Amino acid sequence: MTPEEYGARARAVEEQIGRVIVGQRELVRQVLVCLLCEGHALLEGVPGLGKTQLLKTLAQAVELHFGRIQFTPDLMPADIVGTQVLEEDDTGRRRFHFRAGPVFANLVLADEVNRATPKTQSALLEAMQERTVTVAGETRPLPRPFFVMATQNPIEMEGTYPLPEAQLDRFLLKALVPFPPADDLVAVVERTTGEAPPTIAPQADGPALRAMIELTRQAPVASHVTQHAVDLVVATHPDKPEAPGTVRQYVRFGASPRGAQALILAAKATALLDGRPNVAVADVRAMAPAALRHRLVLGYEAVADGLSADDVVDAVLVGVPEPTAGLRGAP
Repeated sequence: MTPEEYGARARAVEEQIGRVIVGQRELVRQVLVCLLCEGHALLEGVPGLGKTQLLKTLAQAVELHFGRIQFTPDLMPADIVGTQVLEEDDTGRRRFHFRAGPVFANLVLADEVNRATPKTQSALLEAMQERTVTVAGETRPLPRPFFVMATQNPIEMEGTYPLPEAQLDRFLLKALVPFPPADDLVAVVERTTGEAPPTIAPQADGPALRAMIELTRQAPVASHVTQHAVDLVVATHPDKPEAPGTVRQYVRFGASPRGAQALILAAKATALLDGRPNVAVADVRAMAPAALRHRLVLGYEAVADGLSADDVVDAVLVGVPEPTAGLRGAP
């Protein structure tokens, strides 16, 4: 697959999603970036903003197996990954048989993931990182491509549990879902209260998507671009001399190495979606809020002063300027 075919197919998928999802272009782009990196996306927003509908529409546009898990306080890990059940065959012989859970799908929607207890949330850790599930001592591979899109309500809402840092770190990007402007809201009401919903025409399938994922990872990245991504991540650590004052004052723990990996992978997909075969520093900086906001552990001082993770990322972007010509081999 060529970069031109990559871009044309991805734009066609975006166009089909736009037939159902009104506006939210940045959100759609970030979810598509995660899919093309075979990463995972975490969407945060109040109920009713179309987060669930977005992944259902994406599954139709790329013809992949869709699985949904509705997280509730009484959900158990076996309800996610599956369990061993005792069955009797035609001869009357009993044996254990594995009954796969809904995580065995290409696109998995973890709906309202922070309504379940931390024990249940942790059932996704192995699946998201290793793309395998271990039950009763046997490890089973998950179908590929494998993509988890989790939605969560703001932490301040009733009946929510904060996601463990280890699980947050496994999401490639965290996207914030804003309330739509009035014009978009009019279009939403008109589409959802009419006679028939819009139809979706598939624009890709499993093999095509796997080829796009492979091309994403093959996109070349200059050494100074990679160095800039690393510099941004290092600057989120308060014990590092490169950290700006905002980080030193408000951050307890900075981003992990997965943060740098997420910056580069997301930048690769962004460049290819824009029709460019090479990654620019601007691509890395554009993805910094979504790639780093959920990887920062803020201190109590940040809560007291009303400072958000996005404010910290903005301070890091200011404190780590773009490399100039000739620096670290920059053209």
